[in-house]
Amino acid sequence: MQAIPFGNTGLLTPPLIFGSTALGNLFREFSYESKLATMRAIIERLPKPVVIDSAGKYGAGLALEVMGDCLRELGVPDDEVIISNKLAWLRAPLTTPEPTFEPGAWFGLAHDAVQDISYAGILQCFEQGLELLGGDYSTQLISVHDPDEYLDAAASPADRERRFDDILDAYAALGELKAAGKAKGIGVGAKNWKSIAEIDAQVELDWVMFANSYTLYSHPVDLLAFMDSLRAKGVAIINSAVFNAGFLTGGEFFNYVKLDRANPDQAQKFAWREKFFALCEQHGQVPAEVCIQFGKSHPGIVALALSTSRPERVATNVAAMSAQIPAGFWAVLKEEGLLAADHPYIA
Repeated sequence: MQAIPFGNTGLLTPPLIFGSTALGNLFREFSYESKLATMRAIIERLPKPVVIDSAGKYGAGLALEVMGDCLRELGVPDDEVIISNKLAWLRAPLTTPEPTFEPGAWFGLAHDAVQDISYAGILQCFEQGLELLGGDYSTQLISVHDPDEYLDAAASPADRERRFDDILDAYAALGELKAAGKAKGIGVGAKNWKSIAEIDAQVELDWVMFANSYTLYSHPVDLLAFMDSLRAKGVAIINSAVFNAGFLTGGEFFNYVKLDRANPDQAQKFAWREKFFALCEQHGQVPAEVCIQFGKSHPGIVALALSTSRPERVATNVAAMSAQIPAGFWAVLKEEGLLAADHPYIA
């Protein structure tokens, strides 16, 4: 696995990026020892510099905190790791039985997190991120996190317009950080790719991160056209949550929402997965490898962000990046309606 240019940033990155949600106790609480073992596997298995994607939202800053502790314990110098910190969420006191952001998704937290998308808020998030890392590591890639959720919370069209102005103010702050040499690349991470397109029309981005957007389950034509336009401009694309937050490989959560098989509105997703699993078994394919190979198939994608809580899965993910899926299996998926028949980026 070779490091490759990361858009127009001047950075070289491996095509596999480690997503640090498990360091923040996503879906369950993990011990520090298990997190350290996972970090050790990542440092040993991936080419340098290793890229780690994080955010103040991940465990209300816990992921950044644990990351810094692990990197120091493993003796990793700053120039052998590139940290991407998605900004917009500040650590706050926990005053309720569980955190108020994404209820039911994060466990064992001692803090809450609050969203602050503004000029001053982004600068505060940036400094807090460095403090949580412990002062020994820089954040080369910075972005506004979850602008789609911020816009979706608007109470009226006028409120949405105001909120979009807040996002533009946040990007003004990011631009100043980059101009000051405190970061190499400015981007955006969101679950709703259309909000990324809206921001891209107003801001000069170096990279974007899609979550739950370009997956085997979901790959709309208008998204492909937008990805084509990003590639033409040299904007690097990171694809994340290629399993739709674990659901496509057997998890209970779809795009971070726990599904109920008895809910008729959610039954179609279970039916899709059961058909997918049956076809994989019939043709000798590994579901995770199929999802990963699809997730990296668009030529504008420079890296996948894959999260894991188990150190042994790091080697599995590395191997899956070079797995060969027979052209005939993609044809079967198209015939069975699990993959768009006219999808252009898969044999």
